[in-house]
Amino acid sequence: MKLVFAGTPEVAVPALDALIASGRHEVAAVVTRPDAPAGRGRRLVASPVAERAAEAGIEVLKPARPRDPEFLARLAEIAPDCCPVVAYGALLPKAALDIPAHGWVNLHFSLLPAWRGAAPVQHAVMAGDEMTGASTFRIEEGLDTGPVFGVLTEQVRPTDTSGDLLTRLAFAGAGLLAATMDGIEDGTLRAEPQPADGVTMAPKITVDDACVDWTAPALRADRVVRGCTPAPGAWTVFRGERLKLIQLGLAPERTDLAPGDLAPAKNSVHVGTGSHAVELLWVQPQGKKPMKGADWARGVRIAPGERLG
Repeated sequence: MKLVFAGTPEVAVPALDALIASGRHEVAAVVTRPDAPAGRGRRLVASPVAERAAEAGIEVLKPARPRDPEFLARLAEIAPDCCPVVAYGALLPKAALDIPAHGWVNLHFSLLPAWRGAAPVQHAVMAGDEMTGASTFRIEEGLDTGPVFGVLTEQVRPTDTSGDLLTRLAFAGAGLLAATMDGIEDGTLRAEPQPADGVTMAPKITVDDACVDWTAPALRADRVVRGCTPAPGAWTVFRGERLKLIQLGLAPERTDLAPGDLAPAKNSVHVGTGSHAVELLWVQPQGKKPMKGADWARGVRIAPGERLG
């Protein structure tokens, strides 16, 4: 089939690579978000998908909005059979959805109808899910509501950050998306409606969502830190400044600390939660590099009675 691939971040690149390497399909163009400012100089930088497509000699389309007439005209001119999508990052209008004969097929990193929305992996980790996965589905005008072609499952490991889990899903999901394109082409794959039960939503995680509540149980604090790593980054407050939390360790044997209370030792620093303590394994103070929690504690010289939050 002739394909136009839509995607933007690094997590979409494995799927693009899988389609290029499949040998069965022609990736005629890619659609990605416009170049965005990045780095200290805030210079405009192409998305990872745009860079990979350019390397492969594939036409790159960067509409400011997918409803722009120029973009719709070029898409109709290319006349793709199907448009596979991974983390494109913009809502597609009906005028665009109607162009390919087999529609737009999204690779979504959850077991639909669970975790519909922008941040399924982060929400799965923060909710303590033991199992998640990826789904391919036909895009409709609703939010991740379309019929599903295929799924794969992936265990959520106890130490997984959202970054760890998303990396595994990106590579496994690339194979699922390529297989979905194969099945659509040869007519062996049929999309099935999503069940009405089990719907959960996964809106974008905000900076406020990433603030650790020390009155919550230790498991909740750990899940927030893992779910918000690498982005947007979990945090708390110490001496009026934000302290980024990169990794915690559970310390169920220690129940003597009130929520937020700090207990530094020679080679560790613990903080109280609503259940038992956690150890600050890795943190990042404002304007500094990540460091071990014990090194941070020695550097700031925590006084008796000082706390987080």
